[in-house]
Amino acid sequence: TSKMSAAIASLASYGSDSDSENESESNTSPEKVDPDATAHLKPLQSGPTMSLAVLNSAPEVAVKEAVETGIHLDPSLKEVSYNPTFETMFAPEFGPVNPYKTQQMAAPRNMLSGYAEPAHVNDFMFEQQRRTFSTFGYALDPSIDTSQVSSNSYIGAVDEAEKNKGLTVFESGSKKSEKRKKVKGGDAAEIDNFLGPWAKYADEKDVAKPSEEEQKELDEITAKRQKKGRNEEEAPAEEKTILHVKDMYDYQGRSYLHVPQDVGINLRSADVPDKCYLPKKQLHVWSGHTKVSGNGKQFVGLFACSLYLPVKMSAGSVGDDRCHSKAVRDICFNNSGNQFLSAAYDRYLKLWDSETGQCISRFTNRKVPYCVKFNPDDDKQNLFVAGMSDKKIVQWDIRTGEVVQEYDRHLGAVNTITFVDENRRFVSTSDDKSLRVWEWDIPVDFKYIAEPSMHSMPAVTLSPNGKWLACQSMDNQILIFGAQNRFRLNKKKIFKGHMVAGYACQVDFSPDMSYVVSGDADGKLNIWDWKTTKLYHRIKAHDKVCISALWHPHETSKVITCGWDGQIKLWD
Repeated sequence: TSKMSAAIASLASYGSDSDSENESESNTSPEKVDPDATAHLKPLQSGPTMSLAVLNSAPEVAVKEAVETGIHLDPSLKEVSYNPTFETMFAPEFGPVNPYKTQQMAAPRNMLSGYAEPAHVNDFMFEQQRRTFSTFGYALDPSIDTSQVSSNSYIGAVDEAEKNKGLTVFESGSKKSEKRKKVKGGDAAEIDNFLGPWAKYADEKDVAKPSEEEQKELDEITAKRQKKGRNEEEAPAEEKTILHVKDMYDYQGRSYLHVPQDVGINLRSADVPDKCYLPKKQLHVWSGHTKVSGNGKQFVGLFACSLYLPVKMSAGSVGDDRCHSKAVRDICFNNSGNQFLSAAYDRYLKLWDSETGQCISRFTNRKVPYCVKFNPDDDKQNLFVAGMSDKKIVQWDIRTGEVVQEYDRHLGAVNTITFVDENRRFVSTSDDKSLRVWEWDIPVDFKYIAEPSMHSMPAVTLSPNGKWLACQSMDNQILIFGAQNRFRLNKKKIFKGHMVAGYACQVDFSPDMSYVVSGDADGKLNIWDWKTTKLYHRIKAHDKVCISALWHPHETSKVITCGWDGQIKLWD
């Protein structure tokens, strides 16, 4: 007990509010402590004197009117184990209301924009209503029970819904008409009388007669066919020629086809110049042609073969005096130059005498010939081939006037024919974007070249040494193919820099194989170096398309061009 009283005294002194250490040291005498103040620190005294106090567990409390009564659910509660009333479910939360919350923020919600209730809708029903709304402009109100559908149950174009009686896109289609009834075919056991599925319809008429409108259309079609047939069977136009020189014969009685001897160069020689040079200036212009005919190649062909003499036969012109009723597409001279073939859009091929201008023979298979070539062999000068619009290459014999062979493998109109490999083979190009190689007189191509990157090649020229084929491609490139054995594309020799898409601009080589020349759509003459494929020189040659360019086979720098402006020009 003495220790206990000492502890109490120290606690009492700790709680005293002494002002200074001197004062605490001077009051050393113990003060009297109230026994009730420390009663809770003393142990309970056992004995009969102890009594229990009565505790009221439910005292009466004054209830204020502002305090709400009822059961309140925790808003974060996920599951309720009993069936609460609406007021209980949506009762306000306990506690003060946030005065700064807007009405939208204070409303019950489970996402940023509001309260979303999950709804389970059949995919077909949803798609049906969506399509109906996009088609007719109305749909069923999803918040209304479908069992209680009325005129007020639709949203959108309600008038349309009433007009269509609320039909959806799947229900608004017209009903299928009833099937036509067939005549009953009797019993299957009776073979002669049984019709089965072959029975006629009950309302079927045995005789069909066209109505007045149908009869009128049939008459028009028949008239067109008859007219078309008459056009095909029309006789070829009367041939006429024009000579644009003073005299047909010179003082020695020689024809204008005689090779000139006084031009400073031997035109009969087979030797090629040692070195060729770039042409730089214009020497002369021939403007005898008033209109452009075909692809223009015949201008240079006629001019080059007449050797500097400005001869215009009607095969090279489409004027008042014509050899063909329509434009000329191509011409080809024989080896001696005394005859030439012309191919025109009037579907005729004609053989001409170069000196007199008389038409010797006519050939046709009722198709448009796009190109024509004599067989270059001296013993086969009576044979020629023509590439036709109906995808065939047709071979004629001049002596009989009949077709002796057909090469039918191309898938488009044939544009060019070029003889290679000492005239044992020929190469053809077509609108089908392919290149085919043929053995002479064998109607099956032994080589077929067609790549996805290839374009149509409407102009092809064989090099002077016979090793290469220069092909003008419609993707503004000149491609070089080997002309011996493999006929592979030489990827190192591709000439670019000019624009020829849509035009069959003729290509040529210089005699010494130093340069490649070509016209283009801008009327320019382009000259490339053969070894480096570099574009050396460009000359503005014509006002319109420069359709062909030929290097003189005996001169070092003379180039002849022709264009759609109707002019032939000599450059040096």
